[in-house]
Amino acid sequence: MRGNVCVFCASSANIDSRYLESARELGALLAAGGWRCVNGGGAVGLMGAVTDGTLDAGGAVTGVIPKFMVDNGWCYDRLEDVVVTADMHQRKYMMSEMADAVIALPGGVGTLEELLETLTWRQLGLVKVPVIILNTLGYYDPLLAMLCHAIAEGFMKPSHSELWQVAATPAEAIALLEDSKPVTFESKY
Repeated sequence: MRGNVCVFCASSANIDSRYLESARELGALLAAGGWRCVNGGGAVGLMGAVTDGTLDAGGAVTGVIPKFMVDNGWCYDRLEDVVVTADMHQRKYMMSEMADAVIALPGGVGTLEELLETLTWRQLGLVKVPVIILNTLGYYDPLLAMLCHAIAEGFMKPSHSELWQVAATPAEAIALLEDSKPVTFESKY
């Protein structure tokens, strides 16, 4: 196993099928590259699709899921490697600790919160792994524009645009992952 790639993504099921296809493709490419997928352990939406893509291609997946989600039956029964946490905070911390890289797929407020917290931690030097935004169908264009606006208005340093990389396709995300190098950022202060 080459390392762990933490994948943040939606558990929403009522979405355009192209998002699901992209997540499955990313999972298959992670498996083909020898990467372990670490995700939130859910069964539906992009979370289920990336797990299916990884497992169907012979790869490995670790699901990290809070106990209340397990109690509600939200843990994917295909997962053989599951870490149950006390709460959402411990889940995010454990996923971050396990990650050798992060790839953010489209998602709602939970995914956005995970991505932005990881970028904050990276900006502060607490997380040093690469962060790749998989911008399927241009989903993240508004967020990327907002981040550029924050830089233009002086709320972030220009060098902070290097906190993340953007890929349009799963293949581009894997290429960025394979080519990633450590980056040092200018202090916010």
